[in-house]
Amino acid sequence: MFTGLIEEVGTLRRVKKQGEAMVLTVEASKVTEGVALGDSISVNGVCLTVIAFDRTSFDADVMPETYRKSNLHQLRPGQDVNLERAMMAGGRFGGHIVQGHVDGVGIITGRETDANAVVFAIRLSDDEMMRYVIPKGSITIDGISLTVVGTHAAGFSVSVIPHTLGETALMNKKAGDSVNIECDVIGKYVDHLLHYKPAGRSGSAGHTESKLSAAFLSENGFL
Repeated sequence: MFTGLIEEVGTLRRVKKQGEAMVLTVEASKVTEGVALGDSISVNGVCLTVIAFDRTSFDADVMPETYRKSNLHQLRPGQDVNLERAMMAGGRFGGHIVQGHVDGVGIITGRETDANAVVFAIRLSDDEMMRYVIPKGSITIDGISLTVVGTHAAGFSVSVIPHTLGETALMNKKAGDSVNIECDVIGKYVDHLLHYKPAGRSGSAGHTESKLSAAFLSENGFL
């Protein structure tokens, strides 16, 4: 689990592709401190497993599902990537709950200055993701914990303060660039519990239809 507070901007040094499988080599210094084989590191918001490392870099596998769901396959050697180590128990929870499980990709459609902030407008590749995008709620963009400041039919906008912009690879992003999107996991779980229905009794032993409905939540003071 991560918090969406980027620890370091690393540099992609090598990409080894075989079909929809890849091995990424990322140059870094901070996130390699105390690293061990099997550790999790978020690369542009994608939770990857360390399979090899030295003092200045680490390698990570990318499986086909990750290849298809994220923009990692678009990366080229020399590009900057946002890095964060998995959260330690007892650490400060500075952002929000981030799993590193990307829901899909968004395209930056606009970048405008608003006083001391920069507002990014983003169009989602899958309209279904909008059900989890809540105004003033949390969202993860390339691994960065941000707040949704506005929504529209096919996307949303976020406002980024100078510190966040300067300490992440978002600084170099422009209109037309893609970003990895992870919606708030709490919203996804609530949505699943509200709408889950077993496909049928066959093969669904132990599953029952959820009793969590909008009416139930309202009757019990949650809505």
